[in-house]
Amino acid sequence: MVKNILFICKYNRFRSKIAEYLFNKFNRNKNYKAKSAGLVKGSPLNYFQKRVCKKIGIILKDPTTGLSSKLLKWQDILIIVADDVPPSIFRESRISGKKLIVWKVRDVREYDEKKVINIARDIEGRVKKLVNSYA
Repeated sequence: MVKNILFICKYNRFRSKIAEYLFNKFNRNKNYKAKSAGLVKGSPLNYFQKRVCKKIGIILKDPTTGLSSKLLKWQDILIIVADDVPPSIFRESRISGKKLIVWKVRDVREYDEKKVINIARDIEGRVKKLVNSYA
């Protein structure tokens, strides 16, 4: 049975995009599919963050995606990859038997390469644990 994972952050510009990209890169279990979205559809991706992530092998692509009822119905597992998205918004997911996971990952607003890399690596570690748990 296929399980659909939806990674959520505030704007789908950085954190959830990284999680989706890495999950799809590392996942070998065909029973798990992943997408990402923002609570609100964000503006185009930050060029600086895209460039820094590309240096470490993470390819972030436009466009950003906003959360929709279609995506909420599609997902079986919702992972909030943000410290600025309240889990209480997704209370209905838990009621309907869908799994909710919260990774409190801070956003990067500065043009600080080290911070961008640290957050990307943090998300990478979490995604690897997730993939291994479904292997």
